[in-house]
Amino acid sequence: MKRWKRILAGGLLFVMLLSIMSGCTAKKAEKKQVTLTIKLPPLTVANADTDVTDAYDMLVQAGKDFAAQYTEAEVTVNVVKFGYTEEDEYITGCFDKKDAADILFEGYFNMAGYIHTGRVVPLDDIITDKMKNDLDSTVMKMSQVNGKTYMLPFYSLQNTLCFNRKIFRKCGLDKYIGKEGEIQSWSLKDWEIILSTLKRKLPEMSYPMLMYAKNDQGDTHIMTLLRSQGSKFFDKKGRFHVNTKEGVAALEWIVDSYKKGYFPEGCENLEINDCNNLFLNNQLAIDQTNSATAINMDLKTTGFVNFPSKNGKGYNTSFVTGFEVFDNGDKTKLKAAKEFVKYFYSNDELMDYAQIGLPSSAATTKRVSDHIFMQKAYNDNISNTVDFTANNPNWRGVRDVFYKHIHKLLTGEESPKAAAKAIDTDCNAAIEEGWKNSKLHK
Repeated sequence: MKRWKRILAGGLLFVMLLSIMSGCTAKKAEKKQVTLTIKLPPLTVANADTDVTDAYDMLVQAGKDFAAQYTEAEVTVNVVKFGYTEEDEYITGCFDKKDAADILFEGYFNMAGYIHTGRVVPLDDIITDKMKNDLDSTVMKMSQVNGKTYMLPFYSLQNTLCFNRKIFRKCGLDKYIGKEGEIQSWSLKDWEIILSTLKRKLPEMSYPMLMYAKNDQGDTHIMTLLRSQGSKFFDKKGRFHVNTKEGVAALEWIVDSYKKGYFPEGCENLEINDCNNLFLNNQLAIDQTNSATAINMDLKTTGFVNFPSKNGKGYNTSFVTGFEVFDNGDKTKLKAAKEFVKYFYSNDELMDYAQIGLPSSAATTKRVSDHIFMQKAYNDNISNTVDFTANNPNWRGVRDVFYKHIHKLLTGEESPKAAAKAIDTDCNAAIEEGWKNSKLHK
């Protein structure tokens, strides 16, 4: 009897030990399943060591690499690309939904507005001393609100105008062709000579210069043209200030140029891509570009020039592209999202994709300097860069109304004076609404 009791007790002990061991193994194996959603519009990247040129593919690979080394959860990274005109649907339209963005990779001019929704988290806790010393201090200031860093810069693209050098030669404008890879600046007098000559000598269905107003795409370039007659565009508080003598003069210049035939027929119903296609088809002499698109152009046949300015030095703008992280109410997911961004900035191969423009990282610039397109020309032109958002909230709201007044200006529905007044009124109303509804992440 005692022997059977000993056997039974031993068996029970074995089962208990087995259960404890199994329980420990199960607990050890249990990891929270996390799906990170990274969203981006169509963006180009470059890396001399790979054949990847689509930012979507870069992020897919980054997601796989991150998930393979992340130990605090089983992570699946889902990368979603949306069209330029679909942004509202894919970002704010997905708030509080399963497919809400956890990470956004795109240009600051749209991303900055989301900071004021209260959903974008500060990233200061993942910024190491090494990153602070490495990332461009000027761009880092653009990434902050009230001293906290809500966006991390990856690269900058400088926006200038470009022109067809062959067309210029055919039209007798050799003196304005410039050197290969040079970014020129022309005086307002030169601009009139060039545009009038092109109009006079170009064949039918060919046009001197871009103009469009069908939607908000490319509106930054039209805003830059409104500085051409000396307008500062913003007042000291960062509000639109187009309704001035200089601002009205710029709008009058646009109307006069249209009447003179300097812009494509029906340009009020064209979008930026229509002008790009005309340029590629040799039907447009002057278009817009940046290093992401210019890198694919033939420098023997393409020249570069700043947007016109009253002082003749010209203007350009800069598109900063980078990351921001959203808090969707899941602490584990939020931590993983921030760790993804931290991982990205610690990975040299991933950071090297910034060579499509001017990298925000000094270390990256040093590594890939030989592969940065027109690096010296763009760096030398930084002194002519102007701010086109003034860090205002609700820039999406601004964009929704601005182009409509350019459209009315081109159709004759609004005079230059009326358009200047309406632009200030409607754009500033959107900004005020942004500040009124602004809230930062707690």
